[in-house]
Amino acid sequence: MKITMTSVSVNNPIEAFKFYTEVLGFQQYLYMPEAYLAIVVSPEQPEGTTLLLEPRGNYGSKEYYDGIYNTGLPVIVMGVDDINAEYEKLKEKGVVFKHPPKQEPWGIGTIFDDTCGNWIQLAQR
Repeated sequence: MKITMTSVSVNNPIEAFKFYTEVLGFQQYLYMPEAYLAIVVSPEQPEGTTLLLEPRGNYGSKEYYDGIYNTGLPVIVMGVDDINAEYEKLKEKGVVFKHPPKQEPWGIGTIFDDTCGNWIQLAQR
């Protein structure tokens, strides 16, 4: 068994799709803006796990995810080979980070705001 799709709850899937594709570099997997449906995939693994940019507000999720965001907790971890290079590249694109990459007990990481209501952890693989 393996994970084929996971999701991130976002304030607006259409705006999230723009950020995840144009800024982070993910590729379109399925995009139906009229249905408020956006799914992306990593260009490094186009046949890999997809990421559903799920509209927030269903079943009390808005309050739940707002609480996570306000606490400063990341909702998902994305791995990169060279975290310092990725950090600089994303900073140049205007991405807001909580702090520069730093050594943690589990490895090197940082956290950024996805502009869609989430903190995302970036970890060096």
